Amino acid sequence: MFAAAEVPHWDFPRNPASVGLLVDCGVEHGLSPDDLLEGSGLTEPDLANGERMVGARQELVVVGNLLRLLDNPPGLGLSIGAKYHASMLGIFGFACLTSPTLGDAVRVAARYFELSFAFCLPTIEVSGSTASLKLALPDISGPVAEFLTLRDLTSMAMVMSDIVGTQLPLETLSFGFPARESLPEFELFDVTPQYGAPQTSATFSADLLALPLPQASPMTVAMCEAQCEELVMRRRSRSGVARLVREQLVKIDGSQHTIGRVARALTMSERTLRRRLDEENTSFRQLTDEVHRTLAEELLVTGALSVDDVAVRLGYAEASSFINAFKRWTGTTPARFMRETDGPVRTRL
Repeated sequence: MFAAAEVPHWDFPRNPASVGLLVDCGVEHGLSPDDLLEGSGLTEPDLANGERMVGARQELVVVGNLLRLLDNPPGLGLSIGAKYHASMLGIFGFACLTSPTLGDAVRVAARYFELSFAFCLPTIEVSGSTASLKLALPDISGPVAEFLTLRDLTSMAMVMSDIVGTQLPLETLSFGFPARESLPEFELFDVTPQYGAPQTSATFSADLLALPLPQASPMTVAMCEAQCEELVMRRRSRSGVARLVREQLVKIDGSQHTIGRVARALTMSERTLRRRLDEENTSFRQLTDEVHRTLAEELLVTGALSVDDVAVRLGYAEASSFINAFKRWTGTTPARFMRETDGPVRTRL
């Protein structure tokens, strides 16, 4: 394997510029920004805020709105993907531009893939004189998957063309979805695509990976990579599915914190949520215990609520269930915990 995206999933935060392009496209077709952003939790000012991070699932909502409101026109992903350029990627794009060769740029792109706008996870393999680009798109299907595949493939081709300074010729192109008769020609790729393949992929000459880049600068790329590393670490510290689950669990409203309820709030299936948490080496049970213990201790220490009240606030149907859970977390009862922390013990009569 030559290079592969160093993330297991597309669900990472991204700059709002990509959603901005989606909204601009809809506006060009007569749609209103409010309709395009409906249900995403985003506003027009958010799209102009370079410090604002957009969740991948928020972008998926906008994609779904765009396709629904425009009746899923064929080739929309191609036209929007052609508007992406290396300059949109900030320091990440500059790191690619200043790499010594195209192959080096590909490795940089794989290493810092979380700084991109893509959903399709790329892998490049070299066999003899042929290089193969394969795109994986887990957990997404139907029209949205087709749109994202076309958009991401086109945007990758545009960025690579910006890096090299000329269009990169493809030898073959295969899509993992059926053909639509009215899908426009792929002039950008100058190749006739095949449809219904097991996976979306493209091949090109492996010699292109050794191509020197016109803006290569070893000192500059080293500086850019250091900044990319810092940016990725900063984003990771503020993101992650576990963090999102904790945020949902902290919202005390007296209802039970079930995985189904939290999954719906995060617009994903229970199965996907379990898998994503497993990838982060945790589980819904662990996070629930962690959050409930912290909240229980904070509420008990104040002395403002009785044990029964705390149980209700945390979503337990009976105080006995909460008391058993608290003993499992701390090795003591809520009443003893309150006495040991000088909080008054109150019980409901």
